Amino acid sequence: MTPKAKLNLLHYYRGMNYIVRHLEQEFGIPCIEYNFFGPSKTTESLRKIAAQFDETIQKKAEEVIAKYTKMTDEVIAKYRPRLEGKKVMLYVGGLRPRHVIGAYEDLGMRVIGTGYEFGHGDDYKRTKDELAGATLIYDDTNEYELEQFVKQLKPDLVASGVKEKYVFQKMGLPFRQMHSWDYSGHYHGYDAFAVFARDMALNSPVWVHTKAPGEKRGGGVNARYKSNSGRTKAVFKA
Repeated sequence: MTPKAKLNLLHYYRGMNYIVRHLEQEFGIPCIEYNFFGPSKTTESLRKIAAQFDETIQKKAEEVIAKYTKMTDEVIAKYRPRLEGKKVMLYVGGLRPRHVIGAYEDLGMRVIGTGYEFGHGDDYKRTKDELAGATLIYDDTNEYELEQFVKQLKPDLVASGVKEKYVFQKMGLPFRQMHSWDYSGHYHGYDAFAVFARDMALNSPVWVHTKAPGEKRGGGVNARYKSNSGRTKAVFKA
């Protein structure tokens, strides 16, 4: 049935671009890459998809956009005042290093670093177009390098995959696991934006209330990391 499609919608670019490129070359089926992270990108994608069809579909797309805009505006009004200007550093697999940038910007946050573990050249070209101003872009970084980037850039939040979370948690830095199904609700679409905003709200500075095991024994060094928000968080070194 695949060659009978009228349009291919591509979300996970890295995994499926070869297939849709073949279908476009061999069968003339057009392809659109879409992004349903955050209301701005969701609205933009819906309009881009609807433009491939007649005015009836375009009208229905606008009705959907109008229906959900009020809800997402309320979410932004609730969370943006506490998140405005906060800096985010990303290191996520798949498409998220670029697809979630707009969702953070909808909340007034600023992405100051992003990158891939398995990214290709075209991934970075697409990522560059999503970023505003000077932003650090890194490729296949290890945990030590990520720790050094955090010390230099001083983000208020790090969002990455499951393997990297322990580095940032031990630094006492607010962290979100961006493969969201592991710990929270999904982040795709209008409804899920409320979940995304809540999870990014920086409401749990728990690390300032504990000490490193080495410090309790009297043999450790408890350094300090201070984010731009001014709150001091513990950084544990053995």
